[in-house]
Parts: sequence; structure tokens; C-alpha cells
Amino acid sequence: MNRGTRRGLSGIRLILAGTLGFAMGSVCAGGGPLGIDHTVGGDATGIWNRRNQILLQDVTPIVVIAGALWEGDDTRFGHTSWQSVDSLLIGTVTAAGMKLVFGRSRPSQTDDPNQWFKGRGHNSFPSGEVMEITTAVTPYVVEYGADHPAVWALELLPVYDAIARVKSHAHWQSDVLASFAIGTGIGYYMHSRSSSISVGVLPHGVTVGWKKSF
Repeated sequence: MNRGTRRGLSGIRLILAGTLGFAMGSVCAGGGPLGIDHTVGGDATGIWNRRNQILLQDVTPIVVIAGALWEGDDTRFGHTSWQSVDSLLIGTVTAAGMKLVFGRSRPSQTDDPNQWFKGRGHNSFPSGEVMEITTAVTPYVVEYGADHPAVWALELLPVYDAIARVKSHAHWQSDVLASFAIGTGIGYYMHSRSSSISVGVLPHGVTVGWKKSF
């Protein structure tokens, strides 16, 4: 990763933290591992409507997988898309496993952000949705961010979802921040690999690219 990209990723993390604080009010003293976790006023209207969150969650993997299948692994965009598929898969498995291990209660279940290891049904940490979207966009940002700065705007998608999930009382602030950081790390690692795991596993006829058939 070059210096500009590293600086950009660090900047995005700061933007996420700042945006969360601005959108949900001043970050007051609270609990949780970072000492910032506290419930905020619920808001399920306008852009924060749960339907919008679900739409983003559903559309993100569809767009990534469609791009990978259409382009194939032989083009720059196609290869990056397959890396994004890898990142999505690893992120999904990671989030599911961490939820089982940590068993953190959601804000909708308790006012105490220090409720960990509560077992089944307590799935606050980490945010699977924020991690999904972050892992999906990170390979594209790392690949194209230096050449096309506008690509950094993709980072607004996990930022939006992080704020929405906290406003929905589905996650604590530290849940979404950790998900963003872990998802970024997974996305960067998958991008750093010279070959895609998915391409190596799937039949060549699938990964060669649909556009070659037309």
C-alpha cells in the first residue's frame, strides 16, 4: 500500500469516528471497550429507515458478484471484483464467528454496553452489515483510490450504515467502529493477494467472464 493510500484509509477511519459523533450527538462518557458506548435517540425515519439499510445490504453483494462474473478475472476491474468477493466471504464468516464468541447484547436488549458473553440471541458485536459493506468496497478503494480519488466516496456507504445501525439501536458505537476497522483490514489483505481465492476454487468457465460470451 503506498503512502497516499495508507493516509487515505487512516483519514476515512477518522471521518467515520467524527461523523458518528456528529450525527448522534456529542460522544459522551460511556461503557464498552472504548468507553464511548451509550444509547442514542432512535431514528427510523427518512434515510435512516430500516428498508434503506436492508436495500444497501442486499444490493452490495449483488453488484460485486455481478461485476466479477461479467468481467472475469482477466481485467483490472474484474480481478478487483473477485478480490472483493473473497473479502465479502471472509468478512461474513468472520462476523458470524465473532458474534457467537462474544455474545454481546444489543442496545435494544439492554442499556448496559458491558453485557458480553450472553449466549445465543446476543449478536451486537460486531456489525455484520457494516463489515459486509466495508469488505466489499475496500478492494476497489485500494485499487483505484490513487488514480480516481472519487472512488473514496464508496467509503460513505459503510459510514452511512454504521450511523443507521447505531440509530436503530442494533449496535453500539464500538461495534460499528470495530467492524469498519476489521473489514478494512480484510479487504486490504484480500486485495494484496496476487490471486483470488474464489477464482482458484470455482471452475474456469465461471470466472472467465460472461462478457466474452457475447
